[in-house]
Amino acid sequence: MKANVKHDDVKNGFINLIFVAISVMIQILWLMLLFVRLNNYSTTASIILSILALIVVLAINGKHTSSSVKMPWMVLILTFPLLGMPLYLMLGRSGSTKGMRERFEDIDKKLFPLIRQDDFAIKSLELKDKGIANQSKYLINYAYFPVYNDSKIEYFSDASEALEAQKEVIKKAKKFIFMEYHAIEEASSFEEIADLLEEKVKNGVEVRLFYDDVGSSPFINKSFIKRMQNRGINCRVFNPMTPILNVFMDNRDHRKITVVDGIYGFTGGYNLANEYFNIVNPYGHWKDTGVKITGNAVKNLTVMFLEMWNAINPKDIDDKIYEKYLPDVNKELKNMPKYRKDYGFIQPYADSPLDMEHVGENVYLNLISNAKNYVYFMTPYLIITEEMNRALGLAAKRGVDVRIITPGIPDKKFIYLLTRSYYPSLVRRGVKIYEYKPGFCHAKMCVSDDEVACVGTINLDYRSLYHHFENGVFMYGCKAVDDIKKDFLDTFKVSKDVTDNYHEDRNTLSRRIGYSLLRLFAPLL
Repeated sequence: MKANVKHDDVKNGFINLIFVAISVMIQILWLMLLFVRLNNYSTTASIILSILALIVVLAINGKHTSSSVKMPWMVLILTFPLLGMPLYLMLGRSGSTKGMRERFEDIDKKLFPLIRQDDFAIKSLELKDKGIANQSKYLINYAYFPVYNDSKIEYFSDASEALEAQKEVIKKAKKFIFMEYHAIEEASSFEEIADLLEEKVKNGVEVRLFYDDVGSSPFINKSFIKRMQNRGINCRVFNPMTPILNVFMDNRDHRKITVVDGIYGFTGGYNLANEYFNIVNPYGHWKDTGVKITGNAVKNLTVMFLEMWNAINPKDIDDKIYEKYLPDVNKELKNMPKYRKDYGFIQPYADSPLDMEHVGENVYLNLISNAKNYVYFMTPYLIITEEMNRALGLAAKRGVDVRIITPGIPDKKFIYLLTRSYYPSLVRRGVKIYEYKPGFCHAKMCVSDDEVACVGTINLDYRSLYHHFENGVFMYGCKAVDDIKKDFLDTFKVSKDVTDNYHEDRNTLSRRIGYSLLRLFAPLL
């Protein structure tokens, strides 16, 4: 049954998002006006406001986070306290919602004990490469996601191929299907999925769909949930935007996950919207990638989904039993050997803004510091901390071939300008920059030394690294690593090496000043 979706309905959903944004801005302006009136009321009020601004700045400075993130807020609040204070109340306090943190912690206490690390897997990895094993141990100890050597992973260099593989697996579902995406568009690509989901519901399969409100607002409206429920698809929305000032609104669900029967899992850079599969081409050819996991490593993706599904709204009826969604795949797939040499090691992991552990950034930093011969990145946005900038530069200086691919055609022109502002400092340190000529590259991945790779949702920007819920897959010794390396080499061939355009001697004084200002306030975007 096709959903009857009118263009005006979707337009109204987008208008509602604009209304929410305007309402929030009015509240920020009201706070600014309040501060102005207090400031003008008396000298005492002005002094109190200045002291309050200083206290906030000292509190920011004392946070255990990157100086690149703290400095813009400190400058803004001290220079323009009437603007900086309200903005910081809304956008600067990532993960500051106590009730939300407590709900996630309660769910995690029940979920993570169900995916404890297998000693054989980590010891086997230590015997192969101590440095890579240390990276896995970091994810085990601080993100709580184990590494597996009894699962296989397949890489797709094109999102359309990944989607077709995804649909084939959905057709075979017997027990449950979980889907979590930042953006869903009620158009042809998703409708094919929705029809399959509806058919599986009729066959007794449990189907759940989870999406981010901001990510999906340009494509769907609030009645989307009702339409899905009418088709038997259990649907929830993450962190709905409201007209009320809310410090949690800046934290979005940027993950892309599909789990089928706890046996098969998909993730990557693509959302469920037509542009990701080049059905429409607003920014030239859209380059996106993904992976399919088969085996016990899918448990990590299942836990990520169940965490978000059960923690987001205290009024929802949540799961009481989780074990039924975490089957022993070796028993379920009796024809799949438990261990094979080409399986390698697979470790799906997640990152959350509700703690101070910046897992996504730290995985990248560890990979860069461990690189011996080369490390390649592909990212749609390049807005990085000085720590990341320095790590990439140090790798290049010690002889590592460091390359970054960014879009040739931007989807957001201002962010594109900001991305390019980081080129000169990277080039000065020996990093090579490539721009994807056919269009927009949305893939978020890296590969190093023909041994290790990461694929997932984590951009090289402040939004992904500090504010959003994200996920990725760390892999070592898999055939997929070779496939990712090959895709990078193929992509370099259709990309333009712009490194020479950004040497210091080619930058005018006005460009340097402009880039410096852009980079100073990049963490606020």
